[in-house]
Amino acid sequence: MREVVFVDGVRTPFGRAGEKGMYASTRADDLAVKALQGLVNRNPDLPLDRVDDVGIAATTQQGDQGLTLGRTVSILAGLPTTVPGFALDRMCAGAMTVTAMMGGAIGSGQYDLAIAGGVEHMGHHPIGLNADPNPRFVAEKLVSPDALNMGITAERLHDRFPELTKERADRFGMLSQHKVQAAYDRGDIQADLVPVAYKTSEGWGLATEDEGRRPNTTMEDLAGLKTPFRPHGRVTAGTSSPLTDGATISLLAGGDTARELGLSAKMRMVSFAFAGVEPEVMGLGPVPSTEKALKKAGLKIEDIGLFELNEAFAVQVLSFTDHFGIADDDPRVNPWGGAIAFGHPLAASGVRLMVQLARQFEQRPDVRFGVTAMCVGLGQGGTVIWENPHFNGKKGK
Repeated sequence: MREVVFVDGVRTPFGRAGEKGMYASTRADDLAVKALQGLVNRNPDLPLDRVDDVGIAATTQQGDQGLTLGRTVSILAGLPTTVPGFALDRMCAGAMTVTAMMGGAIGSGQYDLAIAGGVEHMGHHPIGLNADPNPRFVAEKLVSPDALNMGITAERLHDRFPELTKERADRFGMLSQHKVQAAYDRGDIQADLVPVAYKTSEGWGLATEDEGRRPNTTMEDLAGLKTPFRPHGRVTAGTSSPLTDGATISLLAGGDTARELGLSAKMRMVSFAFAGVEPEVMGLGPVPSTEKALKKAGLKIEDIGLFELNEAFAVQVLSFTDHFGIADDDPRVNPWGGAIAFGHPLAASGVRLMVQLARQFEQRPDVRFGVTAMCVGLGQGGTVIWENPHFNGKKGK
């Protein structure tokens, strides 16, 4: 297989979904356009006419998230009309799936350069909006009627694994908020954010940071929150990713093409895998997908020096780390925090994980391999394993 490299990735700041969010009056496709323009501006030597394809994922493909986003966003962002584009849906793993598919096309020699990303405006398109699940799912008892309620699936993880206590989940959620703020304080996050102008009833503003952070969160705060998915449950807003608006975009290339064009290689794609689990416990999805990806790569979990795991729910990440014998506070796991604080604009989040891992690789030449992984609605998981091109074999942090 030909070498596949992650050249660069950026994202918009993530906004709170809803009427009070900063992107309430901003179109979803315009968020993706802004992200793509930011990527192009950061890579002025990129020959746009050589881009083989643009794939942009969205979970709810209608309205301002419809009309074949990869093509429309490409045109709106100013790419040549000779560059094709497409849209894709794998719910939360949309952008991750586009990245994997583009990587496969590059690895097999069909593409040289490809753009992969995702967008989700959950304020305009709440999850499940206008969905019409086939009645056979319930009538034939193929899945539980509430399997589409992600919060219920998280509660079921607590049920299945009593050792995953509410206190452990609360602590994980609190630390995510603290780690994100510490990363902001160090300037680690801002470098990959594309500022977005937005309009509200009060006038124009400029989004330069993620809107949903709560850095002063305490265990006492979390202990007092309601459990909206089940009376006397264990999943709260403080241990769940919030409803979010945002877009991500990345550039992939063949290793030889990157060298030819003088493009950087921030990561090398090693393997990827997707897997299915029971929809009722969809949070377990990253476990089998990671096992498959490790097997394909000829690696063991001990070989992974950094994990970027999407924090759909705290208990979901803990189910992954417990399975692999990783401590709750292992410094390899989400060292800069995760979606509980950043937000989770569904189909966009996969590339957010990659952007963050690439930046960490730059700072950690002692780490050779990293994982980006996430659970997916309806019972799936996705994993991509990456190699650090800055690895020097010396023990570090």
